[in-house]
Amino acid sequence: MKKRSKYRPKGVLINPLAYVLESLKPVKDHDGYLIDLKIKNHAAMESLTKGLAMRADMDILISMVNVCEALYRLGFGEDYGDVVQQGLDALHEVGSRGAKTGRFILKAHEMSHLNLVMELHDAQMEVITVKDMEKAVDLVNKEFDQRKMRRIAA
Repeated sequence: MKKRSKYRPKGVLINPLAYVLESLKPVKDHDGYLIDLKIKNHAAMESLTKGLAMRADMDILISMVNVCEALYRLGFGEDYGDVVQQGLDALHEVGSRGAKTGRFILKAHEMSHLNLVMELHDAQMEVITVKDMEKAVDLVNKEFDQRKMRRIAA
């Protein structure tokens, strides 16, 4: 069997200056992206509050809370650590119950915690740059690959 090479070439930027300038733009300047993201997140939260959430809706909310936590760890919303932790706990509880029963039903305190995390996420999206968003997504992906995240039993 032939040994595989460890060499992996890096991607080449066609226009490095445009890449740097784009990464310095705030996310709020990308109106279409930000509006689509908010609609997707709020629609998933609405279906969860109505008791109609499916696994895809839960995946959207899990991604939103994970990015919110990563942005918090990067220094955006430093005063809201308890909000992030309570939101993570609430999402884990409803996800665990839903994995067992097949229906994702919120309790009152879980709904309030998730609404606060949603507000924090929306506020974070108003102040971060594209580069900050890339860092947060990279942090989430790295922790997922290293299995450091608290998993919801399927």
